[in-house]
Amino acid sequence: MATLGLCMIAKDEEQVLGRCLESARPFADEIVVADTGSHDRTKKIAASYGAAVYDFPWQDDFAAARNFSFSRAHTDYILWLDCDDVIEPQFFAAFAALKRSLDGSVDAYMLPYRAGVDDRGNAALVFFRERIVRRACGFVWEGAVHEAMSVGGNVVWGDAAVTHRKPDGRAAGDRNLRIFAKTFSKGKMPCEREKFYFARELFENGLYDTAACVYESFLRGNGWTENKICACRDLAACYRQTGRRERELAALFCSFDFAPPRPEVCCDIGAFFMRRQDWKQAIFWYKLAVNEKSGAEQGAFAFPDCSGYIPYMWMCVCYDRLGDYARARQCNERAAACKPNDANVLYNRHYFQLRLQNQGKTL
Repeated sequence: MATLGLCMIAKDEEQVLGRCLESARPFADEIVVADTGSHDRTKKIAASYGAAVYDFPWQDDFAAARNFSFSRAHTDYILWLDCDDVIEPQFFAAFAALKRSLDGSVDAYMLPYRAGVDDRGNAALVFFRERIVRRACGFVWEGAVHEAMSVGGNVVWGDAAVTHRKPDGRAAGDRNLRIFAKTFSKGKMPCEREKFYFARELFENGLYDTAACVYESFLRGNGWTENKICACRDLAACYRQTGRRERELAALFCSFDFAPPRPEVCCDIGAFFMRRQDWKQAIFWYKLAVNEKSGAEQGAFAFPDCSGYIPYMWMCVCYDRLGDYARARQCNERAAACKPNDANVLYNRHYFQLRLQNQGKTL
């Protein structure tokens, strides 16, 4: 069986690092932590888990830091994690099986990344990342921000998931924008992937007009299909935020140039018609959201709630506005199958119960 090492970069992560290392330790034959300037107990915590800790001066370049951590690894395969990631118990068996299967024949493993979870442990967003790579392949990280590796050879898609559990209140702010600005000031032209993430940083910092311009440019290029679908959704949101609502729907429909309707886009279109109080049109698109595939098998950014809970909840509202209370109640119960203890579901149940009582009926 081949060996598996864990490589990480860290700075002032005492709040979450122990949690991450505790979850990954059963699978790691070696732990490497590149510290980029911590002032708290990060390095001590890493050392307490047997990690080899190295100082790496921060260069406003995440790829450089990750490549440094990889350069200090000695194992056959390398697993990477962020400090606020965790391998949850429900995926221990999958990781253990994956590790037992390591024999040098696979060059990279694409594994699910669960970005945030609800109170039932369901992921809010799921997509795949290049999570484990064979060290001898020499794959390198690229991109000062939102770094990634271009992997090749024998690539296997697995089901051993990593969960991202960011502490409440933690945000990058304008850090990533500043790194982009520094990179561009040196004359470096962004690749298509960097252009997409630059637009997303502009969007998340409320610079909607500028973000829209960058998204429009990105959509004219040859970027990855899944990023283009996300760009259409974000561009529509930029138009909505800047009062250009006549262009919002067109941006969402533009996503159909790249793939069949995705549940996430259908929910956005449903919301568009909800705001116009066009209940029947909204119902059409929410029904489509339930019936369409998420695209997760292509590595798409999939929001599981858009395939069930969200469309059923809003169809409940739409049918209620149309006076079809039987269908409204039915949709609420279908949403309940997704999230039984959800506050909105429980409120709606009470609402329908009162309505029936007022009609002289009982449940």
